Amino acid sequence: MILSRRLLLAAPLLPLAARAQAETTLRLRGIIAAASDGSLSLVLAPDAAISSRRRVALSEIRPGDYLGITAEPGPEDRLRAVEVVIFPEAMRGVGEGHRPFDLTPSSTMTNATVESAVMAAEGRVLTMAFGGRQLPIEVPPGASVVTPVPAAREDLKPGAQVLITAQRDAQGQLTARRITVSKDGVMLPM
Repeated sequence: MILSRRLLLAAPLLPLAARAQAETTLRLRGIIAAASDGSLSLVLAPDAAISSRRRVALSEIRPGDYLGITAEPGPEDRLRAVEVVIFPEAMRGVGEGHRPFDLTPSSTMTNATVESAVMAAEGRVLTMAFGGRQLPIEVPPGASVVTPVPAAREDLKPGAQVLITAQRDAQGQLTARRITVSKDGVMLPM
């Protein structure tokens, strides 16, 4: 909820924020609260980018698409997607690579180009290409497949899930630069 250009977030954000205090840029997940003891207050930058996500059918993913895939280790050491984000062409190359991610202790993020997409017994297997590497990732039927769409400050309502990229200034104040908000029944991985 926006109060005096501030966003008040429910307490579950605090542990993630506390671990990352030494960092300049933070990624925070939580649920917007109207007001709460122990809430975390963030200033919304005047030019903060606000988006939500729209569901997309897994079958719409094609070779050449640029994706961000949050995954967990699965059977036989194969990565299993939790969420697949189909980036718009303007985001091609952003964050390219494969690295640990902060959704869970074992999660990873792969931002890469789809080299191939084949049907498998447990969904689809996407072979992702980046930096001369190839990485197969299984996308089970229950995985979230989405694409970013514009949203507005008015969408930042109590009860909405948010994923925030914020910067901390020298005084410790957090300023939200990018916010993804749950909307129209499309939830965020928390």
